[in-house]
Amino acid sequence: MATPSRWNVRREAHHAGCKVFDVFRRTCSHPLDDREGDFFVIRCPDWVLALPVTPDGRIVMVRQWRFGAEALSVEPPGGVRDGEEDPLETAARETLEETGYAHGAPVSLGAVSPNPALQSNRCHFVLLEGVRNGQPRSLDANEEIEVVELAPAEALARVRGGETTHALAELALLRLREARPALFA
Repeated sequence: MATPSRWNVRREAHHAGCKVFDVFRRTCSHPLDDREGDFFVIRCPDWVLALPVTPDGRIVMVRQWRFGAEALSVEPPGGVRDGEEDPLETAARETLEETGYAHGAPVSLGAVSPNPALQSNRCHFVLLEGVRNGQPRSLDANEEIEVVELAPAEALARVRGGETTHALAELALLRLREARPALFA
């Protein structure tokens, strides 16, 4: 079996601009036989999913409408990094804006490529330990968010039971379970 090769980018051009991402058309060639193909890449900022955990071990989740899936979804709070904002700061900011919970100690649980076939961005997972409620929320104009506190095992069961449409939500909870197994006991 042949080892996959690193294709060469011959040309790249902006194809479409959208509100939260840009699409680029790349013409790439194979390094061994020069065959070419056009590929489309979505460039968007990195995302962060926060895993805010209260002092008594409950995880703060949000329930909101997801326009792409046309469904309500229960998932960790999160959003897009602002420029070069540190993912730990993004997690704290998005958690505060969406839930009103703050003051958690941030711990990185790693990052993944959400869809490396099409997208160039990363999704960061951040644990926020010891968050407390009581701050004002700051929702975007089109956000309607219900805040729910769940035992981590119940949160994972809800995600696996279909109450979410966000595949990265399950991965975030699995990362949390790996980092803090006692929360799921």
